[in-house]
Amino acid sequence: MDGIRAEGPRTIALVGPYLSGKTTLLENILFVTGAVHRKGTAAQHNMVGDSSDEAKAHEMGVELNVASCEYLGDTYTFLDCPGSIEFGQEAANALIGADAAVVVCEPEVDKVMALSPTLKMLDDLGVPRFIFVNKIDRATGSVRDLLEALQTVSNQPLVLRQVPIRVGEDITGYVDLASGRAYVYRDGSESEIIDLPADMQDRNSEARYEMLEKLADFDDHLMEELLEDIDPPKDEVFDDLTKDLREGFIVPVLLGAAEHENGVRRLLKALRHETPGTGAATERAEIPDGGDTLSQVLKTYHTARGGKLSLVRVWSGTLKDGDTVNGERISGMFRMTGQATDKVASASAGEIVALGRLDGIQTGDPLSTAKEAPTLRRAEPHQPVYGMALTAADRNDEVKLSGAMSKLLEEDPSLTFEHDDDANQWLFLGQGEMHLRLAVERLANKYSLNVATTKPRVPYKEAITKSVSQHARFKRQTGGHGQFGDVHVDIKPLPRGTGFEFTNSIVGGAIPKQYIPAVEAGVKEYLVKGPLGFPVVDVAVVLTDGGFHAVDSSEMAFKTAGTMAMREGLSKCHPVLLEPILQVEIAVPSEATAKVNATISTRRGQILGFDTREGWRGWDVVTSNMPQSEIHDLIIELRSLSAGVGTYSWTFDHLQELTGRLADQVIEAASEAN
Repeated sequence: MDGIRAEGPRTIALVGPYLSGKTTLLENILFVTGAVHRKGTAAQHNMVGDSSDEAKAHEMGVELNVASCEYLGDTYTFLDCPGSIEFGQEAANALIGADAAVVVCEPEVDKVMALSPTLKMLDDLGVPRFIFVNKIDRATGSVRDLLEALQTVSNQPLVLRQVPIRVGEDITGYVDLASGRAYVYRDGSESEIIDLPADMQDRNSEARYEMLEKLADFDDHLMEELLEDIDPPKDEVFDDLTKDLREGFIVPVLLGAAEHENGVRRLLKALRHETPGTGAATERAEIPDGGDTLSQVLKTYHTARGGKLSLVRVWSGTLKDGDTVNGERISGMFRMTGQATDKVASASAGEIVALGRLDGIQTGDPLSTAKEAPTLRRAEPHQPVYGMALTAADRNDEVKLSGAMSKLLEEDPSLTFEHDDDANQWLFLGQGEMHLRLAVERLANKYSLNVATTKPRVPYKEAITKSVSQHARFKRQTGGHGQFGDVHVDIKPLPRGTGFEFTNSIVGGAIPKQYIPAVEAGVKEYLVKGPLGFPVVDVAVVLTDGGFHAVDSSEMAFKTAGTMAMREGLSKCHPVLLEPILQVEIAVPSEATAKVNATISTRRGQILGFDTREGWRGWDVVTSNMPQSEIHDLIIELRSLSAGVGTYSWTFDHLQELTGRLADQVIEAASEAN
């Protein structure tokens, strides 16, 4: 039964690194299936998969693009996921609703490591996948070497389905190892069957046997046939390929050059015959049984004309335009082809549609026609690794900025916009420099909103190293009642991380009780910005004595006196600058670990330890303490030295004294800024 072709609509995710050619593959799939009648190109900025202004400007995918087609009577919806790791959240959200995936890569051994994050994501979700080696016409090395390199980043055995036919240095076709047929590529049309070249006989036999050996690991009957030197029937081979793919035992590897339509039809045939039906994805997503219609949001769009659109996978039942889900009424149901939309009346289980005007619904939310939607698996937002301070270029646009940011964050949950109280600035955080740059462009293109960006300020603090006793008197006489407040305080340093303590040791009513909170308020007010220009931490203040005037004393007078005491006293306490130290966990492929160690040292870091990265083949994690001032562009360097895939996470660890030239530069910069 496992070998029977699945029926019904299927959703296929196209994933893989930047520049691997996913969007070109999608364009050619749509063309050969008749979904589009003219192929677009990246140079002409007219491909379905790169339809946004930002994608056209940078000639790269920057958000999830969706398109559907019919092939030999079956309906396929393709989810074209951006290749850059900085837009990985798009793939993480979309793969929840995929029946299978096509991992697109280039035929270059040194680019194989870039597949690691994608393959790990697919492993975690249990999504069956093919690898499509694109641009095979440009291959300079052997497919055997490429397969060996690919196997180092795949937890499942790779099964090569085709071997290339070479004429000189050119790859002109392939041999299908399952059927035993040889084909020659024809640009812009289907490959033609040819006789197997004589010089390919041995290579074909060897490669076919290697494929069958891997399949035999999961089929005892096939193993017996190989041991008895029996050539298995083609139907048995195809059934094993189908079953093992669906079970996640193997990853078939296909070859092609999407730009010329080479291998595109063979890929479509594999998707048609071997990918599982919608029930497998429903089971993976742990969709509960029941008669209610259930769907889930994979992506949120805010369009110029149609308003908010929620792209959903229908898990069960039939969803209709006008239905009420999660208490909100659907206002329009559409199939999407890039940014174009076609209205439909309903969608059944397994289909992907966009729903209009669901204002309270977010990416990842389950949608149910029942009173209460069940909890479903969803992708967690990726932790930010790069940030900038952001303000509206025109102060009059601050309210507009808030509304635009809300929509931007709905579209991309891996973006964060938050206020840093310590540094008193709004921070825009994301997955890298390009990620934030494109988000800023989108603010301008979509919302006509210009913003100013700067490097975030580091939340330095200051502390004291010496105790003093300080007296301060505030006295002012004007017409009528004057102002009078007199305080004596002891100012003492506290151990690092203690915070602020205020105590009152006054006896005999030297200061009336109602004025003591005002003294504390005045003390705290000054601690916001100490003598070096930064918030003061880890200090204890004891109110020991004072004086008051029966008529002229007031809360304001004692608050002012408290501030004066701190201003005069803290400068005598030998203040020192403190910088925040973070515990940083850097994850990179093992061959980049030595370079990471050097990077940590040059950034004033202290290495704490090494470990293998759990669940990641050939990856290490280096743990270190590093000053926060040194990690602003850390992600850029990590990706540069790790084929674009390195990353890190961090948590605040402690404050550490900073002295010497660096401290002087920080204090001078703060003084100039004020």
